[in-house]
Amino acid sequence: MAHDLPDDVPGLDHRPSDSPYVERVYQVTEDGAPGTPPPERMVSVANSNWELIAWTEDGVTNVSVRGPETRPTVVPIGGAMDAAIGVVFRHGAYLRNLPVAGLVDTSVMSPHATSRTFVLEGDEWEIPGYENAETFVDRLVRAGLLVRDPLVADVLAGDTPLLVTPRSVQRRVAAATGLTQGAIRQIERARQAAMLLRQGTAAADVVHLVGYHDQPHLARSMARFVGRKATQLQRPAPGEVLSLLYKTDAEVRP
Repeated sequence: MAHDLPDDVPGLDHRPSDSPYVERVYQVTEDGAPGTPPPERMVSVANSNWELIAWTEDGVTNVSVRGPETRPTVVPIGGAMDAAIGVVFRHGAYLRNLPVAGLVDTSVMSPHATSRTFVLEGDEWEIPGYENAETFVDRLVRAGLLVRDPLVADVLAGDTPLLVTPRSVQRRVAAATGLTQGAIRQIERARQAAMLLRQGTAAADVVHLVGYHDQPHLARSMARFVGRKATQLQRPAPGEVLSLLYKTDAEVRP
């Protein structure tokens, strides 16, 4: 499958996954285009998925579990990061003893990490690689640490569950994602709109394609979840990049 967007960050690679637990895998290496200066800052847009990320900075490796983000943040980069590997998990997958609800807009660092291993839930694990991330995830599943509620992914994709009350659905979505159905759809709609705007689609067309009421509605969503205006997405500032954008299976609607 092709990337949803051209890579903006030198040395960034990302790919989708066939795993029912993994949405996407990405890596950042030092192999950027020759002569291309590293970005000075990254706008981390709102994101309804949680992820596990390992990165090396000045020779020191860190690993953290990073929760969904309901608002954009600006992260200074300045070329300090040497390398990174990230595993973005699908809606409905969560760590049994680390509820996603407690990770919204925050992260938890591993208490100990080396260049090859890190500690999670009291046990030592090998840091996954870009090509074998699914093997690492399978090990988490077999150990009983990573679980999945398939109803959550189905509901967010627009399916109507049978024999499950709306209140029960709401509880299960919140337990597995840390967010409400409405919040996830708003975030995903904003991310899809940002992708279209970056590709050069006119704002008026984005309103129709993604399901906003009008252009002021689109503008408010961009400010709330992306932190940039439509014109800024179409003509980004020098030295600034957006965090990884990709389309999920979550249904979006007003």
